Amino acid sequence: MSLWQAIADRLSRIQGKPVSVGKPVPLGGGCINQAWWLPGRDGDWFIKVNGAEYEPMFEAEALALEELAATRTITVPRPLCRGRWRYQAYLVLEYLPLSHCGSLAAETMGRQLAELHRRPMPYFGWQRDNTIGTTLQPNPHYDHWTAFWAEQRLGFQLELARQRGERTILLDKGQRLVERLPDLLDHHPFPSLVHGDLWSGNMACTPLGQPVIFDPAAYYGDREVDLAMSELFGGFSPRFYAAYREAYPLAEGYKTRRTLYNLYHILNHWHLFGGGYRAQAERMIDALLAS
Repeated sequence: MSLWQAIADRLSRIQGKPVSVGKPVPLGGGCINQAWWLPGRDGDWFIKVNGAEYEPMFEAEALALEELAATRTITVPRPLCRGRWRYQAYLVLEYLPLSHCGSLAAETMGRQLAELHRRPMPYFGWQRDNTIGTTLQPNPHYDHWTAFWAEQRLGFQLELARQRGERTILLDKGQRLVERLPDLLDHHPFPSLVHGDLWSGNMACTPLGQPVIFDPAAYYGDREVDLAMSELFGGFSPRFYAAYREAYPLAEGYKTRRTLYNLYHILNHWHLFGGGYRAQAERMIDALLAS
């Protein structure tokens, strides 16, 4: 039996009828998982595949997609099943043909994301730990946002750097920044369900112009983390930001918090890929300490 037949058998049990699949087609674009389009007689599926040790990552992703879908605010691909076959883990999602978003779709996405963020959640954190890329992202429950960001986001990334042997002035500056967080995070947000990794590679539109977001690293946090991440690498239309701000204006001081929130992702990129991300992180820390 092949992986694809195992997936077909699983889908057959879920749908209560035999599922016939065609030849899987590899898809590009990902740097963590293998991605496949699996055509079938009664539908198509999008399949993510990785080593068996990544099964918990797929489990967390499926839970996040289900929770995002349950808000009925913005479209996400529906998870259908997940599992393990021999040495491989897999996640099966509905297949959505996706393309670039036009201006009207960008406005729609801004309004829909604002609606998602307007729904208060009970605490900061999430129902379980997940990953950002392949890095562990701890999500214990917190009542206070500043403490959560200091300990489970910024502090956690700095500790990862220490564990891998970094002994640089960047870590000392980073600790000084952690100590300053009560001054930098003084806007008292309520917990919102956030995508958590909202860069332009994790959003697209259907042929009918319906915005879709995917590959979440979701948790309950300050809604501004999604806006900040969307600006880190570019790719979002000005009309997206205008529509979001019209629906849900940002509090004063966002520009500084944007740098602080994106520092988490740059530190994680340094952790995952090395290269110039270290220097970028140090520049961001210097700017924040000078603010």
